[in-house]
Amino acid sequence: MAKFLKITNAPITGQLISVDGVKALATASATAVTVTIDYVDGTTTTVTTAAQVGHDVYDAIMDGMEQALATSWQKPYYEVLLPKAVTSIVNA
Repeated sequence: MAKFLKITNAPITGQLISVDGVKALATASATAVTVTIDYVDGTTTTVTTAAQVGHDVYDAIMDGMEQALATSWQKPYYEVLLPKAVTSIVNA
């Protein structure tokens, strides 16, 4: 069963981020505006928000991924409200 994060404050309502096949989660600094999620298939999802405070967006995504993976297989997504407004979520 595939697992996803449902970012509830994304500009596109109900936008999902895959939690399957994640190999790295990163941010450039404690105040960066992007968090990147790298996948084993070579793609990257970039979440852009207002400037973070002490890695708060990074931490929320990491915690959300842990919670999503801990939920029942009958719940394919886990809702997450990020601490900053989301500007964009792009997978490339």
